[in-house]
Amino acid sequence: MAESEGPSYIDYEALLDPEFSPTAFANSLVIATNNPSDTPIDLSTPLSRVLFDIQEIDTHIHELTTKSAIPLLTHTKDQADAGQRIVTEVEAQVASLTDGYQRLEKEVIQRYDEANQIRIAVERLWETVRIGRAVARCLTMGRQLETQMAEVAGGGLNPAKKEDHRAMVRASHTLLTARHLLSASGPNEEGEHLSQINLIIYLQNSVLTPSETLLRNRAQQIIREFSMSSLASSSTALATYPQSEETKSRTTSALLTLQLLNPRLLIAALQTYLRASLTSSLTSVGRALNSLPTLDRTLLEVSARCQNIVALERLLDSTKPPRTSQSESNVQADEESGNLLEPLLAALDTSSLPSFFWRSLAEGLAPRVADLKAKGGAVARALKSQRERVKDSVRECVLRGSQSPGVTTRNAGAWEREAAVMVGSVLGPVGR
Repeated sequence: MAESEGPSYIDYEALLDPEFSPTAFANSLVIATNNPSDTPIDLSTPLSRVLFDIQEIDTHIHELTTKSAIPLLTHTKDQADAGQRIVTEVEAQVASLTDGYQRLEKEVIQRYDEANQIRIAVERLWETVRIGRAVARCLTMGRQLETQMAEVAGGGLNPAKKEDHRAMVRASHTLLTARHLLSASGPNEEGEHLSQINLIIYLQNSVLTPSETLLRNRAQQIIREFSMSSLASSSTALATYPQSEETKSRTTSALLTLQLLNPRLLIAALQTYLRASLTSSLTSVGRALNSLPTLDRTLLEVSARCQNIVALERLLDSTKPPRTSQSESNVQADEESGNLLEPLLAALDTSSLPSFFWRSLAEGLAPRVADLKAKGGAVARALKSQRERVKDSVRECVLRGSQSPGVTTRNAGAWEREAAVMVGSVLGPVGR
């Protein structure tokens, strides 16, 4: 710049240096215009130098702007015109984009809003249809259950028809399916919202719950009345064979019904049956020991009860758990096994129902015989004097009661331990 405009005493290179430092430059001016050994420092000379430099630079700028005013104004005008052309072009593009957006809004967004409303309506209609189908299915099962319960009670579509115990199992399956449908009440499940429908609530209260109660009570009653032994009956085995088969079939239906409704109900019903047999046997044998002439008849009745338990054990062993399309709970899935006998044996902690019967009966008889011995008198003397007869009768009772109804051959060795336990409970407290 200094070379193009003529010589200049201003050091432009130092002023334009990127590493220029005002303090260093001022220090150099002070040193250049003063002697370092002088105590008073003259600052007027470097200050004047700076002012002269500024004035020179200002004059130079003024000369440059004066000479280049027209080119600068022309350049500025050209830049302004170019900017205006760009703005015009941009405004045209913005207007085109605005028109395109408005067209898209009309053709896409508005149609999307309309389509979204249609989608919401269709979803609600589908939800209504889904609930309607579930309600219709529940009502169909309710009608089917009513028909099956009529067959259970006898009659149904044919008033002259006898009671059909197999309908209990069919009704239990229907109840299980209805229970599964009503319990599937989670989001997007088939039974969602069913609990809020008055018709379904009425169906549960008037059909499902009463039917389940009736089935449970009927099945428990059949199990309580189970009897196949002919020891205490005057009928012959040939005469009772058809009745025995009907009893087994009816009891099987009752077992399957309780297993479907609730496996724990089945275990409880079977335990109740065993307790009833034990209680009645314990009472009758205790009473017969006070009157020995009735002992043989009483022991025959006890053998008949045990034969019923043997028949029940065989029936449970041959009956497989019913298969369902769904498991209601992990407990039910765990309790399902190869047959219906295994869960009962596990609950009683025994390997055999007859063995459980005889050992439980012996456990209950021992304290009663001990009381008779303690009281003394004619009863205790008669029991001691007829010791061998009582021993043979009790042993015969165990061996006879441990065989299946209608079977004449015996496997005495298999039940000698139970016979010894029973004999020991009756005669052990008496002594010799």
